[in-house]
Amino acid sequence: MNSLLENFRSWWSHISFSSPQKRSLLALSAIVVATSAFFVVRGTSQEVQLVAPELTVTESVAQVTVDVAGAVNQPGVYSLPINSRVIDALKAAGDTLKGADLSDINLARVIKDGEQVYIYPPQNYSQKGSGSVRVSPQRAKARVTGPISLNRASAKELESLDGIGPVLAARIVAYRKVNGPLLTVEDLLKVSGIGTAKYGQFKEKLRV
Repeated sequence: MNSLLENFRSWWSHISFSSPQKRSLLALSAIVVATSAFFVVRGTSQEVQLVAPELTVTESVAQVTVDVAGAVNQPGVYSLPINSRVIDALKAAGDTLKGADLSDINLARVIKDGEQVYIYPPQNYSQKGSGSVRVSPQRAKARVTGPISLNRASAKELESLDGIGPVLAARIVAYRKVNGPLLTVEDLLKVSGIGTAKYGQFKEKLRV
């Protein structure tokens, strides 16, 4: 350290400045050093705080509305999470009543918004007296007479209509199981093999 100071003094004494110039230069250097030190100390003493903006996430759950009717404990309109299945709708309605006919119901089918899930009683419910299944007289009568229920009819029942053979009846049943109940009779036009002319042959003999 001492040798370094001696070298600095030797170098300083050989600079070809006058004494006043050397003093001015030394004073200026001291000011520069002091100013630099001030800003360095000030910069390190200040904390930079990065505040992450608050994000408010509003979680909205998409829902579907379904009308559950027929042979269930609590018929009514229910709102269920999207992608709910028929079995979820039946659970929301208190499950089916004893003797309810689920033979044509696809319990694993995903529900469509605005559709009706109707559970029919067994074919011979009217012969059981009071029974455990409640169904409107109008729907019960329509099941025996009048237009055939498009969403309930078996392949054999569909074959009884003019223009519908075994192949087409099977297509209708398959379409119904995959896509769910048809909302209108006109939806039959979506089934492969049914055109406007063929549709006109049996449209009046079907109902949803």
